[in-house]
Amino acid sequence: MRNRLALDIPNRGRHHSAMITIDSSLSPAKLLPQTERLWQVAAPKIRRIAERFPHAAPSPVITKAGRYEPQGWTEWTRGFQYGSALLAFDATGDESLLAIGRDGTRRDMASHVTHFGVHDHGFNNVSTYGNMRRLILEGQLPGDANQLEYYDLALKASAAVQASRWSRIENGGGHIYSFNGPHSLFSDTMRSLRVLAIGHLVGAQALGENDAPINMLDRLVKHAQANATYNIYFGDGRDAYDIRGRVVHESIFNVNDGRYRCPSTQQGYSPFTTWTRGLAWVMLGYAEQLEFLDVLSDADLAPHGGRVAIEAMMLDAARATCDFFIEQTPTDGVAYWDTGAPGLVELGSYLDHPADPFNAYEPVDSSASAIACQGLLRLGRRLQQAGEGDAGDRYWSAGLTTLRSLLQEPYLATDPQHDGLLLHTIYHRPRNWDYTPPDSRVPHGEACMWGDYHLLEAALYVSRLAQAQPYYAFHLPLNAN
Repeated sequence: MRNRLALDIPNRGRHHSAMITIDSSLSPAKLLPQTERLWQVAAPKIRRIAERFPHAAPSPVITKAGRYEPQGWTEWTRGFQYGSALLAFDATGDESLLAIGRDGTRRDMASHVTHFGVHDHGFNNVSTYGNMRRLILEGQLPGDANQLEYYDLALKASAAVQASRWSRIENGGGHIYSFNGPHSLFSDTMRSLRVLAIGHLVGAQALGENDAPINMLDRLVKHAQANATYNIYFGDGRDAYDIRGRVVHESIFNVNDGRYRCPSTQQGYSPFTTWTRGLAWVMLGYAEQLEFLDVLSDADLAPHGGRVAIEAMMLDAARATCDFFIEQTPTDGVAYWDTGAPGLVELGSYLDHPADPFNAYEPVDSSASAIACQGLLRLGRRLQQAGEGDAGDRYWSAGLTTLRSLLQEPYLATDPQHDGLLLHTIYHRPRNWDYTPPDSRVPHGEACMWGDYHLLEAALYVSRLAQAQPYYAFHLPLNAN
């Protein structure tokens, strides 16, 4: 494990003192009117998308001029489409939304369970099969043993497929490799690890060469350690751009000997800047896994390093990245797409003000903030419960502040003719995939499937807390009520 004392070294290379203006007066209850508005806006859009993208149609990915369209690269968004319907059903009880999510899962998601070519199983399959399983265990759907067994089996298979994408690296470690190949460790996969967590809980079994057993929990812990070691910076002088909490999108390894070679990126500006959606995946991924650790026994964790060491590693990573997000994001909690994007210099003291999605130099990515706010909330709540009130309150209130911004204009897409829910998102800026209006120099005004899903997920999280409903987490409840 890395030296935790390094976290106390001051940040280097910062040029701004501004950060998110945290509103400590916010509470989940105060956001309830905005979340209720979100469900009302969401329902007709979810129905329309289901009509436009029926069974076996290409997956909706991003909007262009307000209409969802496919964007071929890798199949990683179908689960967010049906998962959004299930989250909206959870919040509203609307049976038409349940039908979209349940039937879409049954008809279209089986190929994603056995997709050996991607690292996205925790996105696609936990958002669909996992949500259906959770709704049954919570008692929101009939306790049909056959249905539950079906969802469990899908998740076991998905976990086994994800665990098989394994690259061994130096010092006995390893990582789930990205769709780029065995040399590639993506920050995104921290959130996709939740399929391995569920696989462990439901007793998934996988066998490798010569019938060697593959341990889901072992691979989860080793991947989390590799991500913390190579994709996160801790301000301890690793290189000239080592600022505590900075995240690199991708790490490259020599597959012949497992040695680390260099940072890289697919969707960020450079290997030495922070693509903010990658940062957000890491924030939420570690915060969720810390909650998952809490339901495991010491005996579960002992063979993999023990609770103290594993928790310390994940807490270091979560706190460093959440601090970086707070410090490097404009006052309203809405992030620009990359903290080192070259046009930001034209915006002057851009961290001193709310983000401007209509500026002429660099786009914001509200989807990064939709993911990040949930990481802030989960980490904050966990620290509050652990007796670290001041630190926990800071993350908690920063998460609520960010979510409040996303639940109102100009980010909430209240126009009923627009297919999306969360506006001003970015998919792939370097490849110029995002729609730029004719009168603009940079993309804005569009939505994406993961942005919509994570806005709904964050809203469900806080609305449940506001109404004293069961705690929402991917791995809960452990058993039926």
